[in-house]
This record gives sequence, structure tokens and C-alpha cells, in this order.
Amino acid sequence: MARAGQKLTHLGAKGEARMVDVSAKAETEREAIAAGCVIMQPATLAIVRKGDAQKGDVLGTARIAGIMAAKRTHELIPLCHPLALSKVEVELTPNAKVPGIDVQARVKVFGKTGVEMEALTAVSVACLTVYDMVKAIDRGMRIENIRLLEKSGGRSGHYRAKD
Repeated sequence: MARAGQKLTHLGAKGEARMVDVSAKAETEREAIAAGCVIMQPATLAIVRKGDAQKGDVLGTARIAGIMAAKRTHELIPLCHPLALSKVEVELTPNAKVPGIDVQARVKVFGKTGVEMEALTAVSVACLTVYDMVKAIDRGMRIENIRLLEKSGGRSGHYRAKD
């Protein structure tokens, strides 16, 4: 939901894309939590849980991919600042009810800009890695509901998504 009176900070006076100047901003502890899900067939989930995928440890590989992606977000998203992240956690939880893999990332920094994009990128790449590792047995998988759950720190304060 858009906030009334807010301007897009990545647009200059003439509408041109620009990287926001954060040099005058105070450094604070900032944290973001994002989530998403890979929906798959029950048989695919069973293979992932047992560790029987041909390409190897799906959950472990996706966790590492998500962490690496968070660290490289500024290389993937054109106007993101490079950040010295202090913490990146990526959790992948098999969920038989879906069936699928729930993915959550928590990213932290002490800096001048937030880490929402890093958390969202970690979740996105972890989900894509799960898909890549078992697509040979289930091309119908879906990656869904990638979203920011919570963020804290900085001038805009605390945000928590409504369920």
C-alpha cells in the first residue's frame, strides 16, 4: 500500500533513474525479513526431504545460493547500494500441507540504507535454486508469494506485513 505524499526516491527531477544519495543519512541497525514458497508435487517434496535429488542436497544448496544472492544484490538490481551485510540467514522448511518448500530470509546491516532488496533477492534465488535442482522431475512447480514480511531501522521505522 502506497503511503500518501511519498515520492519515488530513485527518480530525479526530470524522471530519470538515479542512485539515491545516502551520504547524509545516519547509520543505524537495519533488518529485513522476506519469504516465499516453492509449490511442488508431494512426490517431489518427498525426494527433496530424503535428499535423493540427482543434483544433490537441494535445501543446503538453495540456502547457500540465497546467502550468496543477498551479498550480490547490488550487482543484480541496478540502483541498489553495495552493503557490508552483517547477517544473512536463509531457512528452507518442507511443508507437506502446501506441498512445497517455505523459504524465509533475514538480513541485517549497520548502515545508511535498508536491506529489503537483499532479503527479497535471497528468497528469490533460493526458490529458483530449488526449482533448478528438481525441475527434471517436476516442471510444474510454482514459485509464489515472494514478499517483505518485516523491516526495521532507518527513518521510515518499523514495517510488518498484514497477513
